[in-house]
Amino acid sequence: MIITLSGLAGAGKSTLKNAIAEALHLKKYSIGDMRGKMAEERGMTIDEFNKLGETEAFTDRDVDAFQTKLSETEDNFVIDSWLSWHFIPKSIKIFIKVDPRIGAERIYKDRHENPNRNDEPLYNSVEEAQEIIKKRLESNIFRYQKWYGVNFMDESQYDLVLDSSHETPDQMLAKILDFVRSKDASV
Repeated sequence: MIITLSGLAGAGKSTLKNAIAEALHLKKYSIGDMRGKMAEERGMTIDEFNKLGETEAFTDRDVDAFQTKLSETEDNFVIDSWLSWHFIPKSIKIFIKVDPRIGAERIYKDRHENPNRNDEPLYNSVEEAQEIIKKRLESNIFRYQKWYGVNFMDESQYDLVLDSSHETPDQMLAKILDFVRSKDASV
């Protein structure tokens, strides 16, 4: 079983990936973490790296090739990535939405609690975080359309769409596990 988690910034993809992996005893991968390391290695924030990606395909292509290879060589994992649903079509595809303000609040809080994460800017306010995240979303939409001709925001591409705005991680996990079990009785 392969589960792909896509969704908006601050929706809880990483938290849910970890919880799903633990609950179902799956390996876990994060494309966002991989791209964040690529940005850090170049002394860039993720947003600067995304901007570079608007003209340089390697910023996406390297991790996307990794996802494709992963889907061909492994099974029994969960991965969070904005495009895993596209590169791993045999997966259970889940999209997590969140109110932009709530997502920005979560990211702002997380960044201030984890000051060593250098790929994410140290925001001065939730409003600043929300504005930067909005531009990040626009860059992602542009890049994915340019390089792959896909729109990850099209909810019809997913098997399950949830909104985490007013749900706890445990509530979200329960909904996901119920759905996954409905698809795979062996879980």
